[in-house]
Formats: sequence, structure tokens, C-alpha cells
Amino acid sequence: MFEEKIKLGDLYDFYGNLLTDKQQEIIKLHCIHDFSLGEISEDLGISRQAVYDTLKRSRKILKSYEEKLGLLDKFLNTKNRVNGLIKDVEGLYKVIDNDYKKRDALNQIDEIKEGLIEILDKNL
Repeated sequence: MFEEKIKLGDLYDFYGNLLTDKQQEIIKLHCIHDFSLGEISEDLGISRQAVYDTLKRSRKILKSYEEKLGLLDKFLNTKNRVNGLIKDVEGLYKVIDNDYKKRDALNQIDEIKEGLIEILDKNL
């Protein structure tokens, strides 16, 4: 349940502006402010069932956008790749600090450069 709420929040970050104002408000209250359905219902002056239906419909719409566009998945893959390259750079510092091995350092720099070029190519 918690993971589903996080996933919905992530989808909202990417596609939320494509929802109606009411759908946006309900998702914000539910995912960002962690309101229960009852609290949202009371806050907005609508039935709990209306809140539930709006969340369900909004979730379906957001998932549909992700299936078609894949922006969240692409972002997460890019983020993971960049984090890997950051670790490579940290490893490079260790190689240089411990025993400056020029060939090893240059090889790691080339791998990092190739990784960055790959990210740029995929994202343009």
C-alpha cells in the first residue's frame, strides 16, 4: 500500500498537470500530505466514495500516460545510471589517492565518458 502511494506520487510528479484540478488536489492530499480518504472527503466536502473513485480513475489515467510515454521509467533508469557513474568517479579518486596508476585512471575516465555519452544519446 505504501509503495503504491509512492508510485502514484512519482507518476503525479511527471504527469499530474495533465489531470483536472480536482484530481490533482485529491492526489496531493492523499500522496503528499498523507490524508486518508475520510480526511480528504471532509476537507473537500465530498463523499468518501467520490474521493475513492477519483483516486482510482486518476491512478488509471497516470498509469496509462506512463505506459504510453515511459517518462518515469526513463528518468529512473537515467538516475540509476548517473548514480553508477558517480560511484565510478568515487572509485577513480581511490585509485588516484592510493597509488596513482595512470593507465587505470585513464581507463576509468574513458568508461565514465562513454557512460555519459550513452545517457545523452538516450535522452535526446
